[in-house]
Amino acid sequence: MAKDYSGSPKHHHLESRRKRVTWILAVSGLCILSYMLGAWQSTTTPINQSEAYAKVGCPDQTFPSTNTQSKAQSSTPTRSLDFQSHHGVEINNTIEAVTKTISPCDMSFSEYTPCQDPTRARKFDRTMLKYRERHCPAKEEQLLCMIPAPPKYKTPFKWPQSRDYAWYDNIPHRELSIEKAVQNWIQVEGDRFRFPGGGTMFPRGADAYIDDINELIPLTTGKIRTAIDTGCGVASWGAYLLKRDILAMSFAPRDTHEAQVQFALERGVPAMIGIMASQRLPYPARAFDMAHCSRCLIPWAKNDGLYLIELDRVLRPGGYWILSGPPIRWKKYWRGWERTQEDLKEEQDSIEEVARRLCWKKVIEKNDLAIWQKPLNHIQCIKNKKVYKTPHICKSDNPDAGWYRNMETCITPLPEVNDSEEVAGGAVENWPERALAVPPRISRGTIPGITVENFEEDNKLWRERITYYKKMIPLAQGRYRNIMDMNANLGGFAAALVKFPVWVMNVVPANSDRDTLGVIYERGFIGTYQDWCEAFSTYPRTYDLIHANGIFSIYQDRCDITQILLEMDRILRPEGTVIFRDTVEVLVKIQTISDGMRWKSQIMDHETGPFNPEKILVAVKTYWTGETNQQQEKQA
Repeated sequence: MAKDYSGSPKHHHLESRRKRVTWILAVSGLCILSYMLGAWQSTTTPINQSEAYAKVGCPDQTFPSTNTQSKAQSSTPTRSLDFQSHHGVEINNTIEAVTKTISPCDMSFSEYTPCQDPTRARKFDRTMLKYRERHCPAKEEQLLCMIPAPPKYKTPFKWPQSRDYAWYDNIPHRELSIEKAVQNWIQVEGDRFRFPGGGTMFPRGADAYIDDINELIPLTTGKIRTAIDTGCGVASWGAYLLKRDILAMSFAPRDTHEAQVQFALERGVPAMIGIMASQRLPYPARAFDMAHCSRCLIPWAKNDGLYLIELDRVLRPGGYWILSGPPIRWKKYWRGWERTQEDLKEEQDSIEEVARRLCWKKVIEKNDLAIWQKPLNHIQCIKNKKVYKTPHICKSDNPDAGWYRNMETCITPLPEVNDSEEVAGGAVENWPERALAVPPRISRGTIPGITVENFEEDNKLWRERITYYKKMIPLAQGRYRNIMDMNANLGGFAAALVKFPVWVMNVVPANSDRDTLGVIYERGFIGTYQDWCEAFSTYPRTYDLIHANGIFSIYQDRCDITQILLEMDRILRPEGTVIFRDTVEVLVKIQTISDGMRWKSQIMDHETGPFNPEKILVAVKTYWTGETNQQQEKQA
């Protein structure tokens, strides 16, 4: 019997095909619906801050009291997100499934500063105080242990109380209270330190001293926002500028004045370990509206005016330099300073001469204060070079280069202008409008690949992200004061936090494709360059919150990420928080290591939802101290 090839299917064949297609579509629809429902159920964000924070090992809306903290680990069980069911992530085979426990260091390392270690510093050249600059340990010298907190460590006072008080047990050093007793830097009162706000040249207190400055230059109009304090002591000048909306970067070396920068940060005041020696300061050109030296003992006129030339580099056009202490008003103070009148007069004359050669204008000298101003541009300065041949204007230079770059005895050139009244590089808005206004470096197109549109989009992005973060951690409750952004980009993270009682150390990796630190300063924020394969220039336990946006994707092939995490642990306070943003694979690597560091963590979805490949890891460092570890080891 012949087959039917009529070209048209039989009726029962059509029915069978329809049923099969319908069945396939129905099953597919159910699968898709089940997947979406499962994803939605497993990624619902916490409904309030306390629920979210409890997930990463923190108490509900409360934190350990300074009176009731125990030395034992304060950790609570935490749930972790399950990526196996709906993300299908394959973990790199090089990551071991078993978490390795990292042990605490000996208590002798409690205040260890790897790149400013006094013991290592003795090996280096003492000329120009080079031995007090950064000298980081070689790879084989790096510690593979966690820096312990002092045995009776307590949660620091909240801001603004922390400006005036710190717990003695957190920084058990009485030296400054004895050495600087007359100058009212710091006093011991029972179980705490009190900071009266005094200083070598402001015995009436920093507040009154700043009022004296305000009578000479405008400090409250918003024109001056960023400042640098060279040789800051315990940073009382910077502490009292904050209520005037001026943000000061205070720095001092790790020297015989034990722990002065550590005291500053414990107070909730921005500070770094640093020194003016042979290398440039780690800041871009035209960064600060004001610079200050109150008996900072920097030899400004020595080495052909090298240090004033460096200060000129980091001062904004039209910026001010304030000097008090030797040699200013030497006719009154020369006996107390134990120097001859001739010596002090010669020093002041030399400073005045260097300032003239830099084209600075002396604004005023009144009582204990002398103030100079940098020109708005170099039009007149170029003409002056016919009279003053030195220092010459640098010919070819990257003015922003501030990472391991030697100082030079030439004037950093300012951007060209069309007339003598124009601000070189562009004027900035007054604060607070300055925070969100388009920075001149962007509006003039000097940052490759960054447009005004990119800047506006970045601001919007970080406003949304901070809103999301508020659901995870108690940002609005005063829990955090000192915050670090390890990869700050345009400073959008700091700008989105401007209404909170916090300050942000904006870090731009020194090996970044785009140098954006100048943009951050033009916005009225502060920050520094840093290579995260090395330790940061700060003491242990000095930051409450660290934000790490994509930093491990940048560095995972350059250095050991375990060392980066240990450095974060070193500078993070007990019960401090870290927010990581990266791919799931990178975050799982981080979590595997951090689990062995007594951190409690949870991976969460991106603010846009579960389908974004970037995720967020929120981690909390648990409370433990060196003494606790020693007791546990004996029991074991």
